[in-house]
Amino acid sequence: MADETVVNEAPAALAVEAPTPTPSPAPAPSYGGFRGRDDRAPREVDGVEKVVHINRCAKVVKGGRRFSFSALVVSGDTKGKVGWGFGKANEVSDAIKKATEASRKNRFSVHLKESTIPHEVTGAHGGGFIMLKPATAGTGIIAGGGARAVLEAAGVKDVIGKSLGSSNHANVVKATLAALGALRPADEILRARGKEIKERKAL
Repeated sequence: MADETVVNEAPAALAVEAPTPTPSPAPAPSYGGFRGRDDRAPREVDGVEKVVHINRCAKVVKGGRRFSFSALVVSGDTKGKVGWGFGKANEVSDAIKKATEASRKNRFSVHLKESTIPHEVTGAHGGGFIMLKPATAGTGIIAGGGARAVLEAAGVKDVIGKSLGSSNHANVVKATLAALGALRPADEILRARGKEIKERKAL
């Protein structure tokens, strides 16, 4: 009788141990669809990249239509550097990739004052005109379209913007970049006026 009880307990122990290893390999195949997100992750470390506009062009040929795409991208490190890029390709992803690489090469430094700009400035390019004014902390970016993308990529958090000309995306982006490039720090302005830097506290 004692031998029979031992034999009966052995399969029960085996039955309990059998299902334990099964759940571990099950979730592994479900992560294959996130490969694209992992490929884009390193770009966030380098800064911000924003697609402002994608244009589609159709060429009529004997067999039908051939489509090509152009992309306008703005990139920056959110710490005072910003640039723009333009790319063309037969696929949207390739056009964005070309524009992104061009925007990284065209980056330049911008003079900022904490979270806003040091003074009011106006920029123009082609038919696009934009006016930027400094704002107090907490105001946010009061601008839209390509101007907002440029300001966010440059690291400006509080500013008031107004587009005064063409609404073309490329002209608005280039006008905003021209306005940011015209910004000057207070020390440089005082030197240009022939005043010493010590007098800036009284201004």
